[in-house]
Amino acid sequence: MKKTIALVTGGYSGEAEISYKSAVTVRNNIDEEKFDVYTIDVCAEGWIYTDENGNKVNIDKNDFSINTGGKKTTFDAALMCIHGNPGEDGRLQGYFDMLKIPYTSCDAATSAITFNKRYTVAVASVSGIRVSRSVLLFKDRFTSPEEIISNLQFPVFVKPNNGGSSIGMSKVNSASEELGVAIEKAFREDNQVLVEEYIEGRELTIGVFRRNGQIITLPMTEIISKKDFFDYEAKYLGKSDEITPADVSEEVAEKVRSAAKKIYSIFNCKGIVRIDFIYNEKAGEPFMLEINTVPGQSEASLVPQQVKAMGWTLKEFYTALIEEAFV
Repeated sequence: MKKTIALVTGGYSGEAEISYKSAVTVRNNIDEEKFDVYTIDVCAEGWIYTDENGNKVNIDKNDFSINTGGKKTTFDAALMCIHGNPGEDGRLQGYFDMLKIPYTSCDAATSAITFNKRYTVAVASVSGIRVSRSVLLFKDRFTSPEEIISNLQFPVFVKPNNGGSSIGMSKVNSASEELGVAIEKAFREDNQVLVEEYIEGRELTIGVFRRNGQIITLPMTEIISKKDFFDYEAKYLGKSDEITPADVSEEVAEKVRSAAKKIYSIFNCKGIVRIDFIYNEKAGEPFMLEINTVPGQSEASLVPQQVKAMGWTLKEFYTALIEEAFV
């Protein structure tokens, strides 16, 4: 018997546009012999399903159901495709937990922790994962850029503490007025800002998921930005070269794979996550940058590239993710 799946997309942040692109790819690669899929847009206007005739139907939030043509439809599981809040920060996960609806992403606690970059690196650090030194700034307690100069070495990255997609991110090369401008830019996106030291090295990112009790790593990607760093334009507007699989030695690859599996286990991740690293040649080790618990799934996104490099079709991959949600 077919499972009824809610493909949840949209969101309340600026990352919604990426979520819609991800949902198109996922929807086009769902095995319709196994699943009936309904695309649900969670947006500021409401939680909406649009039927084949263009009619918009509001979700009944009491049980996450829809009523079309006098027929009530409930869902066996939710396929998470929201980047940013409320689908990547744990809010929707908590809601689905209360309704006992399985979903394809990390649970509420893991999602909330990993959505906060500072909490992520703090947990990783005490667990023996290498991370960059950083300082967390709070908007209502921040006085001046000078208060962080003595704590960190330049260059530094300045980024919103919550969220992803590199929106509001800047690289600052010296303790100058650029730092204040970068902090103001990041505060426009979030009331917490993370300032972290730059780590020289190769940027490598790797998808990780669990299947049949085993943690599996996808072929990793090396990102070579055409800009000074991997910002929003580099990530989504073609301003970078993405080499999949990355041209690295087996020794380097194994260190990254091992770190990725350890991180996936430590944070109790579920579903597909993408973990970003800088491999520092001097230290001979990968440094974790962040964990993306709902990574992009558009045709140009990194995880679909890695799935294809592994020799899987996207249909096989999304089937595996959905089936794992029921385990």
